[in-house]
Amino acid sequence: MLKRLTFLLLGVFATTVPAFAHFRPGDHGSIVSGLTHPFTGLDHIVVMIAVGLWAAAIGGRAKWLVPSAFLGCMITGYAVSIAGAELPFVEPTILASVIVLGILIAAPIRLPTVPGALLVGVFALFHGAAHGGEVGSADTLAFGIGFAVATALLHAAGIGFGLMLGSGTRIGRTAGNALSRILGGLAAAVGIALALAAVS
Repeated sequence: MLKRLTFLLLGVFATTVPAFAHFRPGDHGSIVSGLTHPFTGLDHIVVMIAVGLWAAAIGGRAKWLVPSAFLGCMITGYAVSIAGAELPFVEPTILASVIVLGILIAAPIRLPTVPGALLVGVFALFHGAAHGGEVGSADTLAFGIGFAVATALLHAAGIGFGLMLGSGTRIGRTAGNALSRILGGLAAAVGIALALAAVS
């Protein structure tokens, strides 16, 4: 059961990402462009779901505080970017966020809520800056609203799935925890692969 569920998740993930990659800001409405933009980068979508998974694993108020910190800091990074300021090492930091969050889930390492929120908040600044640099011809406000909503939905999906795995719904708690760690390992592997591709 665990193996089949893992392959099912991988199959759905592999087929949906290329489909969303066809959307571009200049071709569609600004809000729609913002909504679809997080799905055009594997690094973005993995991190946003991973934040939700990790928040669910920490539990308590982290379930809402950690994703909220990511969302708020991402919007801040976006605003800084469209204002003309540039953050250094944006792409390396984004790739590092994929690897670090994957490791935190796989290990598993559950930081206290506030340090965890601060950690994802720092990473989110760079994700927001990257979004700000890719607005294209879209309206900046509408685009920002769109990708903020998409990010919140991905966080919610990660939280929901994380809670399901943690409770052991249908597959048992042991299998659920194992699958969560496998997904964390896959996220870290994706980050490493993207980093290697970037330097090759």
